[in-house]
Amino acid sequence: MKLETKRLTILPLTPAQLALWTDRIPQLEKELDCSYQAEPMEGIFKEIVSSQLLACKKDSAHYMWYTFWFQIRKSDRTVVGSASFKDIPDEKGEVEIGYGLGKAFEHNGYMTEAVKALCRWALGQNGVQHVTAKTDPEGSASQNILKTCGFTEYKRDETIWWRL
Repeated sequence: MKLETKRLTILPLTPAQLALWTDRIPQLEKELDCSYQAEPMEGIFKEIVSSQLLACKKDSAHYMWYTFWFQIRKSDRTVVGSASFKDIPDEKGEVEIGYGLGKAFEHNGYMTEAVKALCRWALGQNGVQHVTAKTDPEGSASQNILKTCGFTEYKRDETIWWRL
């Protein structure tokens, strides 16, 4: 399965591909015929991906809600960013999305394109009523993406919560 936008192919990684991403990027690039240029796989980001991999393995029937979705630029098969839903939809039918881009690809509309497509997919799944996201108060670029995608702010404390 994959999602298509004007400039991107959005591909959910299988659990095996997610494992390759954490430790063997060159092997994953070969498997997917792509060049990974998105967020560096290090530090807190690597910890997040590793914890999502554990969730994928624990609940493999629902791995699409835990895995990361690569945003592959169609023109040159470059992975510009990734996104994930952080868990299965909750009892209110809400699912949270998170996302990130490689620095070289910021401010080109790629993430807006990807978030719109991923939200359309999520809202088309049984039981999903809303997609939520959170941003830092200083994260104006991320806030602008969410606003452009139709999200509205519904809560503010040390972070800002958004809902579509």
